[in-house]
Amino acid sequence: MEFDIREATAADFEAIWPIFHEVISAGETYGYDPDTGKSKAYEFWMKIPLKTFVLEKNEEVLGTYYIKPNHHGPGAHVCNCGYMVASRARGQGIATELCRHSQAVALDLGFLAMQFNFVSSSNVTAVKLWTKLGFVTVGRLPKAFKHPSMGFFDALVMYKWLEPNS
Repeated sequence: MEFDIREATAADFEAIWPIFHEVISAGETYGYDPDTGKSKAYEFWMKIPLKTFVLEKNEEVLGTYYIKPNHHGPGAHVCNCGYMVASRARGQGIATELCRHSQAVALDLGFLAMQFNFVSSSNVTAVKLWTKLGFVTVGRLPKAFKHPSMGFFDALVMYKWLEPNS
């Protein structure tokens, strides 16, 4: 698969928004309000993070991620990322490439670890992928995530100490 991952510009949000809206409105994976509007989504995905990236194939945005500090002060060496892939592009290894790219960017930015704070255990595909990429579950929040059709699930805290070339 040929694709390009590059830092997003403000203009890219027009291509990110349909992906964000599709993922969030489903209410199945993220802790965002499913009714999050476009301006709030822009703030969450483009303004708050340190950087946001897009993955393009044939000049079409198929995936995106952000990277930001997970905490400040003594925890400033740990970053947090969020990833989204358009439903039509899932199963093509895009999330894998986004996560690998984000780990390299994290190291370039001086981060030493990456933490995912709220991974629903119902999101079996993501949990399996993050585990395959070296993340370990370091915490479990019982019934912290309410799936819209399947009820309550545990939310996982997943963590990886980053090593160059990992």
